[in-house]
Amino acid sequence: MPELPEVETIRRGVAERIVGRTIQALAVRRTDLRWPVPEVTLRQKVIGKTILKVERRGKYVLLACPNGFILLHFGMTGGVRWVRPDAPWEKHDHVALELDNNLTLRFYDPRRFGALLWVDPPWESHPLLANLGVEPLGEAFHGDHLFAASRNRRVSVKGFLMDAKMVVGVGNIYANEALFLAGLHPERPVDQLTLDDCQRLAQTVRELLSAAIAKGGTTFRDYRDSDGNMGYFKMDLHVYQRQGEPCFTCNSPIQMTRSHGRSTFHCPACQKPVRSPWP
Repeated sequence: MPELPEVETIRRGVAERIVGRTIQALAVRRTDLRWPVPEVTLRQKVIGKTILKVERRGKYVLLACPNGFILLHFGMTGGVRWVRPDAPWEKHDHVALELDNNLTLRFYDPRRFGALLWVDPPWESHPLLANLGVEPLGEAFHGDHLFAASRNRRVSVKGFLMDAKMVVGVGNIYANEALFLAGLHPERPVDQLTLDDCQRLAQTVRELLSAAIAKGGTTFRDYRDSDGNMGYFKMDLHVYQRQGEPCFTCNSPIQMTRSHGRSTFHCPACQKPVRSPWP
């Protein structure tokens, strides 16, 4: 699934070509995504409208029109790509926005877990966006916030980082990497973290995500940016999908466990476990 660096990379690429352009036509090939594509509403709302800006909230991209927003979510395997208006539809292309600069933005999603919806303003009150946590690259994300939010929480630090109601955009790849770089075991109870731990973790998350954005995100199989380019942060990963390989720091074999239904990678020497106080 695209995480924050991948979505932010897509946002920037889309913004370069779409801001200031007018939507001339809309084509919907399939409506049966995670939530049905509101074809009639979209046609009424977006034809003839100019895109004013492109925003991101967590893993959602918002194309701002004068009268509202087109909301995009890429699910597990989705994305967007630029094509000419007469380009043949590919198998998993579902929606197309044709612009006044002879370019078309195609939304594709092989597994159809993504979404393309219309959102009336203010977008902050939309059910998909209203309860999201802090942005890890925003001013509100810092050690003091993490420390306060984690008190009396009966969850592992990895589960806490991946909870979109606490922090947005930090999925499995970057949660594994951030915890390794911060020297924290993924199963450590989050309410055991000290203020120093939280400050170190917040700074690590911020620096990690910024570095990943600078390299276009991480591509393992499906992810591409809007120009079809892969992300190259995979070359900088320390633990994710490196089970059995030596730790770059201490040479101990990287271990994999299952946590919160996801594969969890850590170094048993660099990330020493802390015994849980929970019954």
